[in-house]
Amino acid sequence: MQRSIAILIASKAKKFLNLCLLEKGNPVVTSCFWGRTFTTKRSSSSVRDRNVNLDDAIDSFCNMIQSRPLPSIVEFSKLLSRIAKSRNYDLVISLFRHMEVCGIGHDLYTYNIVINSLCRCSRFVIALSVVGKMMKCGYEPDVVTVSSLINGFCQGNRVFDAVSLVSNMEEMGCKPDVVIYNTIIDGFCKVRLVNDALDLFERMEKDGVRADAVTYNSLVTGLCSSGRWSDASRLLSDMVMRDVVPNVITFTALIDAFVKEGNFLEAEKLYEEMRRSSIDPDVFTYNSMINGLCMHGKVDEAKEMLDLMVTKGCFPDVVTYNTLINGFCKSERVDEGTKLFREMSQRGLVGDTVTYNTIIQGCFQAGKSEVAQEIFRRMDPRPNIRTYSIFLYGLCSNWKVEKALMLFENMQKSEMELDITTYNIVIHGMCKIGNVEDAWDLFCSLAFKGIEPDVVSYTTMISGLCRIRQWDKADMLYRKMQEDGLIPL
Repeated sequence: MQRSIAILIASKAKKFLNLCLLEKGNPVVTSCFWGRTFTTKRSSSSVRDRNVNLDDAIDSFCNMIQSRPLPSIVEFSKLLSRIAKSRNYDLVISLFRHMEVCGIGHDLYTYNIVINSLCRCSRFVIALSVVGKMMKCGYEPDVVTVSSLINGFCQGNRVFDAVSLVSNMEEMGCKPDVVIYNTIIDGFCKVRLVNDALDLFERMEKDGVRADAVTYNSLVTGLCSSGRWSDASRLLSDMVMRDVVPNVITFTALIDAFVKEGNFLEAEKLYEEMRRSSIDPDVFTYNSMINGLCMHGKVDEAKEMLDLMVTKGCFPDVVTYNTLINGFCKSERVDEGTKLFREMSQRGLVGDTVTYNTIIQGCFQAGKSEVAQEIFRRMDPRPNIRTYSIFLYGLCSNWKVEKALMLFENMQKSEMELDITTYNIVIHGMCKIGNVEDAWDLFCSLAFKGIEPDVVSYTTMISGLCRIRQWDKADMLYRKMQEDGLIPL
């Protein structure tokens, strides 16, 4: 690739590194970014799952660097490429650095492997510095280098920089391929610049680059996320007309959009079209349909969808059950939600924090406080601040304020970082049982804790003060709320 592309990349590298220096306030030592030295235990299982044995890869590398004469750079490149394909990018970066320490020179291929790895794990500034180093060694960036950097720009939400790089490629007579276009189109869609994505799609077609299913999937998903369902449907028709075969991702994006809109008839048509096209819906498809049905209160139909997916050999996951449990709890059918909660365990699924939060809240809302407390005690994942807030609110709502205050006291003693929602619940609970003075003390302590009261805090406290006829204090608090720019509920 011609020199101007290299100059453009170099200028981007300089800009990013200068920003990094300004943010850190001290010189950047490149080697400190390469990450910890490689280990064998932590990631070996994930790599084995991708048909690369991490221990063997490291052993091979150690044997290679100790061999005399050293193996050719081609052999090192093959090893790095294999590890990169297993997505263990941190290991690629570490081995690349060890090669430098051992005095083993790199070629364009190894530079491209590590640049891609750095971009993949969002270490984009360092990727650009490696490009600069590569150029100093006499290697010009090629289309693979540029593709990796474009991917990095898009990952960092710098999509227009990626477009600029493509324009320079074209000026130099290097034609971007469908992969590069897809990367940028997807980048635009992810930052909700769908019109820019569609403009690039038209430009792609004019340049004679044929869109594939990946292109259409990004656009359909982006249009659906922006609420442009009719445009997404038209794009599906255009896709079929151009003999690009829609896949499960295409249909799932559209089905998800239609069910959220409440257009179940259209979603059902798409589902049937999938079946006719011999495309099996996956767990994401079914989850989208179940979520849409639950959103519109159709929990029985959602449960039937769960049964259907099981009969079709598609096994539900934690998201499926969380959605359904939440749907039943919101429909005040907590017993059926609890039944699904138990069914999860029978299927070998372990509930997460969302599962427990949902079922605990549902039980409290149904007045089943003892059941909620038992589930809280048996909670396997560690409760988060949301769990504790739900539990505190449930206790207070069921007139178990004293128990809530004991829990709150323990929370304060722990290292847990409490938020304004937690304090609002406790202030409301205190006011509810007539402990307005204690609630007032807690409200006044918020400033010392570095927590800003919100409109709920003020409204709750004003209501409590009015209840005990402290009109002057309530009026003072009302004026303070207005001064803080908060609009009364």
